Amino acid sequence: MKNILFVSMLTLIFAASCKQKETSKKNMNIQPPLAEKIAKNLEKHGDVRVDNYYWLNEKENPEVIDYLERENDYYEKMTAHTTNFQKDLFEEMKSRIKEDDSSVPYFYNGYYYITRYETGKDYPIYTRKKESLDAKEEILFNVNEMAEGHSFYNLNGINVSPDNKWVAYGVDTVSRRKYTIYIKNLETGEVLPQSIATTTGGSTWANDNKTLFYTRKDEQTLRSNQIFKHKRGENPENDALIFTEEDETFGTYVYKTKSRKFLVIGSYSTLSNEFQVLDADTPDGEFSVFQKRERGLEYTISHFGNDFYIVTNKDEATNFKLMKTPQSKTSKENWTEVIAHRDDVLLEDVDIFKEYLVVSERNNGLNKIHIMSWDKTQDYYLPFDSETYTAYTTQNIEFDTKVLRYGYNGLTTPASVIDFNMETKEKKVKKEVEVLGGEFDKNNYESKRVWATATDGTKIPISLVYRKGIKLDGSNPLFQYAYGSYGSTIDPYFSTVRLSLLDRGFIYAITHVRGGEYLGRKWYEDGKLLKKKNTFTDFIDASKYLIEEGYTSSDHLYASGGSAGGLLMGAVSNMAPELYNGIIAAVPFVDVITTMLDDSIPLTTGEYDEWGNPNDPEYYNYIKSYSPYDNVESKNYPNMFVTTGYHDSQVQYWEPAKWVAKLRELKTDENLLLFHTNMEAGHGGASGRFEALKEVAMDYAFIFDLEGIKE
Repeated sequence: MKNILFVSMLTLIFAASCKQKETSKKNMNIQPPLAEKIAKNLEKHGDVRVDNYYWLNEKENPEVIDYLERENDYYEKMTAHTTNFQKDLFEEMKSRIKEDDSSVPYFYNGYYYITRYETGKDYPIYTRKKESLDAKEEILFNVNEMAEGHSFYNLNGINVSPDNKWVAYGVDTVSRRKYTIYIKNLETGEVLPQSIATTTGGSTWANDNKTLFYTRKDEQTLRSNQIFKHKRGENPENDALIFTEEDETFGTYVYKTKSRKFLVIGSYSTLSNEFQVLDADTPDGEFSVFQKRERGLEYTISHFGNDFYIVTNKDEATNFKLMKTPQSKTSKENWTEVIAHRDDVLLEDVDIFKEYLVVSERNNGLNKIHIMSWDKTQDYYLPFDSETYTAYTTQNIEFDTKVLRYGYNGLTTPASVIDFNMETKEKKVKKEVEVLGGEFDKNNYESKRVWATATDGTKIPISLVYRKGIKLDGSNPLFQYAYGSYGSTIDPYFSTVRLSLLDRGFIYAITHVRGGEYLGRKWYEDGKLLKKKNTFTDFIDASKYLIEEGYTSSDHLYASGGSAGGLLMGAVSNMAPELYNGIIAAVPFVDVITTMLDDSIPLTTGEYDEWGNPNDPEYYNYIKSYSPYDNVESKNYPNMFVTTGYHDSQVQYWEPAKWVAKLRELKTDENLLLFHTNMEAGHGGASGRFEALKEVAMDYAFIFDLEGIKE
């Protein structure tokens, strides 16, 4: 690998001078497909937009299928010279992964649960052992066998009954996130003939071991809008409808508290929550509202003893605070403060144990785990000494235990699972991800956090990782990633796949743009609605900083993002195309205004508080000013690779298809524009653990080719 790095670095300067010529030759030899232009006038608020490619949303239209297949064929021809390299990259990435791997066992209700993989197999095997790890293994599901005959298969929502005799689970074979729930007898292995279609896949058992609550989706919009009650063995057509979420901006779900005492129905939107609770011993009783919804009031609940604990933004607690209330008096006037709001600390979550309260926090962008005993004799933080790490609590299902399980990894440190005794402070590393192949040494890599300055003076954090010894002379290829929406934070994390970039001389950068919550709740608020453009300008300003500081140059800078991060890619390609040699946009949300005006499309109505409702002229005009599809112009664009899934339920395939068609029509350069549709997958791509690596290999081969890296 050292030889590969050396050769790769030598080729960069030569490749930079040759790549545009090579690209031009390819474009001259193979003509890209052109979509037919059929003008459709879209009028709103007196404004008329002409959409020449609106017809591409006719999913079953043979001409649409033909266009997508022609684009796929064009991609195959344009990348034929990288086919072997893609295969080599796939095998290289796969070779670092331990194939016969298994999870750290966790104990719940008398059983140890383990997920394991077998060599050469794509899917997990879910198992358990009664009371002891030395007990006989019981296979709950061998998903490899279940997935036979399916090009896509996803099993989720595994939910074992309190008596350990039944398990409910959801299956999606289309990648549309419409799951069918089945119930399996764990003593006989029989799967009951009654199945429940069009669900989220998740469910929860009442304490009687017979009553199952689940969430059903609207057939058209796929909004999670109804809670049903099913009696095991009975016809699902007779299931009782318990709750319908009438507000189209909300979704709903159902679960059981960690204490196992209450069933909970949750309703959620971007800005508000509402919960209903019912004693899990009385599943035929009536749910009662915990605290009625109020616009702007967000809260989540956990049960402990005779109280509920509430993480909430009540009383303008922007970064959230912790409160509690008696289980008999749950409305907000009864809530009392446990941990006060702090301007510089985001309270993200709590884990409640019999003797301890564990609080997950974020300060200056960094994860913190705060441990406190209920008797107030202990109060401390777990020590972390890096600026490029991720730490999080995980699989703390047991209530009566002194052991906290948490995960830790960093940009140069493989992921580990750690059991920490909160009383003795003894730490046991239960597992660290093995990087196979014998070539990985974390001491060969360096990571750090730097701060760019945005146009408005805001400091934008960037997490960087690279092989030691690079020179900041602008010659380094750099892969810049970001997401930046929904308050979702991309923490610095380790990736065995990413080594294929780093070992070929790339710097990898995660830009923590506004729209996430890396620097607290305000960081999110400043990157949404009428401040959404901050997300895009933050990324651009970070790119300029990386160029100015010599980490890279515009000839070697590559940007990448998916879904809402794909929107980011579309926006920066319009706003600052000259900064990037290449852009990868995965399942990109690029036709924002048309989608947000169509309330029949999945997710639209629930996202008005994220993007704004364009039925309001103010939001219409603002969204239109940045929507990537609406702002494609006759100008030069970077080399671009766009991917989507035909069955995507979140960002419909036609958004990137229309965008690519319009780019082909208007762009004035000879740079690559490649578009690939996975005709068998949805938003998350391929379902198998190794099949997904082939998609990463496609991405990496695209940018390696632009850099002149051949191996």
